[in-house]
Amino acid sequence: MATTVKQNGTAKKENASVKKEVQKKLTDKAIGKAASTEKAVASKKATISLDDRIQNFEKLRGLATQRERLSQTLNELTKFNYNQGDSASFYIRDSHNLEFKTTNTNLIKLVTEHLQSTLEERKSEIEEQIVEFEL
Repeated sequence: MATTVKQNGTAKKENASVKKEVQKKLTDKAIGKAASTEKAVASKKATISLDDRIQNFEKLRGLATQRERLSQTLNELTKFNYNQGDSASFYIRDSHNLEFKTTNTNLIKLVTEHLQSTLEERKSEIEEQIVEFEL
């Protein structure tokens, strides 16, 4: 081990383990081990089959379609909110043709605001999934 300049009458010794690690990294780099491990990682990513890539592409397309539909629905809802006068009706009909109808503008405003916030939240979730998506 090598010694360095004396300070206050004591000699400092270099840490042997750090020196060995640096030497090992330099040796691996010179031999080419580091490059071969990087190539192995790259080849693992490249081994995705064509069917898997197509399936992932279809998933991404589905997410994009969902986002587009949500955007259209939000635009229509926004137009409804801004063009809403004092005479508005709200209808809900189920599969048995039972119907709920109201003309209460306060209730309609509450429902549309809740619907708009829910749709915006879902749209942001889908956009996040699209950004994080790996093809």
